[in-house]
Amino acid sequence: MLVSLDPKPSRPQWLRAPAPVGENYRELKTLITDLKLHTVCESAACPNVGECWNKRTATFMILGNVCTRRCGFCAVQKGGPLPVDYDEPRRVAEACAIMGLKFAVVTSVNRDDRKDGGAELFALTIRAIRERLPGCGVEVLIPDFQGSHAAMDIVLEAAPDVLNHNTETVPRLYRMVRLGARYERSLDILAYAKRMRPDIPAKSGVMLGLGETLDEVRQVMRDLRAHSVDVLTIGQYLRPSPKHLPILRYVTQPEFDDLKRYGYELGFRHVESGPLVRSSYHAAEAVTP
Repeated sequence: MLVSLDPKPSRPQWLRAPAPVGENYRELKTLITDLKLHTVCESAACPNVGECWNKRTATFMILGNVCTRRCGFCAVQKGGPLPVDYDEPRRVAEACAIMGLKFAVVTSVNRDDRKDGGAELFALTIRAIRERLPGCGVEVLIPDFQGSHAAMDIVLEAAPDVLNHNTETVPRLYRMVRLGARYERSLDILAYAKRMRPDIPAKSGVMLGLGETLDEVRQVMRDLRAHSVDVLTIGQYLRPSPKHLPILRYVTQPEFDDLKRYGYELGFRHVESGPLVRSSYHAAEAVTP
């Protein structure tokens, strides 16, 4: 079982991330500010921001930094959506070029106010990066687009190198963790992407520590493989603030290792599994031969 009887488990000493300091970190923070961009690294309070930014990698967040959904785990600001900035794809591409990226990750807030859920901006950003920086790989971490296959077609036509959509948790916890989302809908869009573009790796991720059981996690892994997902990330949920869902348990590294082994047994081509793993953690390594 992954459920804890302790309502306030102590954060273990081994769960520590590098502090966000260093020359590369400062340069990247200045660049993001100057280009008026957002990153999920900062907006979602990612614990790996220090490590990744010092390696000159970042996950760009398009379509503003205000989300139309109110997921209980996420630190991104919630509220009324911002106007769409059609110059944003150009600025993301410019940041990629200045950073000299060989692999870029692009995500977004949920935009349920738009018919296409923001798919148009994903496609424009993919194309802008390719035009500005030929040879740069692009992974997109998309919302569920409310299940719209037409929106998925817009993204797939731009041919990202990886199509990522996180299931986040087990079906039993969806109403608590992913308000407005549906487990079956997430599985469907991943499967649809693979049917339409079997050459593009499909990727998903889950968080642990919210009250799920080990059997439930394994069932999600089996479901993802049954829907042709190729790459999986498994990480520890970390509470962004007292207003967010509580951590019910800190999962140990041996348990993450066991799930990683199980993932490879199921046939995933790549599995990242550990306390600080996030959906874009070591993204390039997951698809590099």
